[in-house]
Amino acid sequence: MAEGKQGQRDAYEMILDAIDTGTYKPGDRLVENELAERFGVSRTPIREALQRLETQSLLTRDGRSLIVASLDHSQLAELYVVRAELEGLAASLAAQHAAPEEIRVLREMVEEDRRLLDDPSALARANRRFHKQLHLASHNRYLVQQLDLVHRSMALLATTSLAAEGRSEDAIAEHDAIVSAIEARDQDAARAALRQHISLAFETRIKLDSSLTD
Repeated sequence: MAEGKQGQRDAYEMILDAIDTGTYKPGDRLVENELAERFGVSRTPIREALQRLETQSLLTRDGRSLIVASLDHSQLAELYVVRAELEGLAASLAAQHAAPEEIRVLREMVEEDRRLLDDPSALARANRRFHKQLHLASHNRYLVQQLDLVHRSMALLATTSLAAEGRSEDAIAEHDAIVSAIEARDQDAARAALRQHISLAFETRIKLDSSLTD
C-alpha cells in the first residue's frame, strides 16, 4: 500500500514538473502509455496522477484525450490578483519571522541570479526557487500550501515573462527591493515591494500575450 501511494506521488510530481518546466505545454496531449514509458512507472500511478491533475484543472478534456490546460485572460487576471495578495502576505510575514540565515539565502539568490540575465529559461527556474524560498520564510504552512496551488496554475503559462526585453533586469531589481525590505524587517515595505513585483510581471504578461495574437 505504501509503495502504491509513493508511486502515485512520484508520477504526479514528475508530470507536474514536466508541465512546470515546459516539457509539456498548454494544448499538448498526455497519453498514459507514453508517460509510463517516459517516466519508467506503471500505467496505474500515471492514470491516478492524470485524474488528480484533471481535478486540479491543470489538465482538461479534448474529446477522450487529456491535454494540458491553458488560461484565458480572465483566468490569468484572477490568478495574478490572488498571487499578489498571498505573496504580499508571505513577504510581510517573512519580514517578521524569517531567520537571519533564510534572509541571507534570499540575498544570495538575488546576487547569483544576476549571472543568468542572458538565459531566460534558467532565470525562470531560479525565479521559482526564489519565490518558493520566500514562501517558506513566511513560516506559515497554510499560506505555503495555498501558494503551492497558485504556482501550479502558473505552470500553465506557455512562456515566461522574463523573456520580454528588459524584464530580467527589472525582475532582479524588484527581488532586490523585496529582500532589502525583509532585511530591514519592514513588513509594509516588503508587502508593497512584492505586490509591485507581481503587478509589473502581470503587465509584462499582458503585453507578451497581446503580441502573440497580433
